[in-house]
Amino acid sequence: MSCWARSAGPRFPISAPRDRIRFMRVRVLFFGQLKDITGVAQEEAEISEGARVEDLFERYGRRFPKLAEFRPSLAASVNQEYAPWRTLLAGGDEVAFLPPVSGGQPAAVEEDIFEIVREPIRAQEITEGLKAPGDGALVIFDGFVRNSFKGQRTLYLEYEAYEPMALAKMREIGLRMRVKFALHRLAMVHRLGRLEIGETSVLIAVSAPHRAAAFDACRFAIDTLKSAVPIWKKEYFAGGAVWAEGETPSQQALTPGEESTR
Repeated sequence: MSCWARSAGPRFPISAPRDRIRFMRVRVLFFGQLKDITGVAQEEAEISEGARVEDLFERYGRRFPKLAEFRPSLAASVNQEYAPWRTLLAGGDEVAFLPPVSGGQPAAVEEDIFEIVREPIRAQEITEGLKAPGDGALVIFDGFVRNSFKGQRTLYLEYEAYEPMALAKMREIGLRMRVKFALHRLAMVHRLGRLEIGETSVLIAVSAPHRAAAFDACRFAIDTLKSAVPIWKKEYFAGGAVWAEGETPSQQALTPGEESTR
């Protein structure tokens, strides 16, 4: 912002005083390897009115040059919704920068299960509760911790998530599943924190009258969760640890498709 000084000589621009510029505060969140780079999980930031998401990130990029290197593979959210980089910000917004993750519709059925937990997932209890006399199939995806990663022996894993947004996106996946597939009930549960080898990290289960819908819906659910839900995994080895690389989180994974199994 600038103004013009008037004098006998030529006109020239001078900077507007700071007290003429309006500022606002936003809450900024970092996850996964971004949290490691900045050294903070969240903080308050003061920015000028009219600033966009990209302006906020640019400021952090100058402060943390390594952070700027991640720009092509990051996503951003504003108030727990994926947002374009040129989104205008308002005072009080919650802005999250999300590293690659390890998406007039019918409402989800009340008995559907969407959970983020920190204790062992009760797989048998959950899956048995999905069955009904009218069902002919129950398909289960049980994702558990393996003992190696890229040739190194894994000691254990740690998962973290942007929890409010992650739960919201899991419910969105459930809505999309009910649009695309003829289901009875579904469950989607992800565990956070430290997990040992062999422990379940994610459980997805789908009951349906016919097996084709159950198989297709379960595959859709895990594939979409991996690309649209902000959850990150850190692998621990004898010689150190690394954040697992994955896909850039995106709302596009939740875009309605043309095909359905109903």
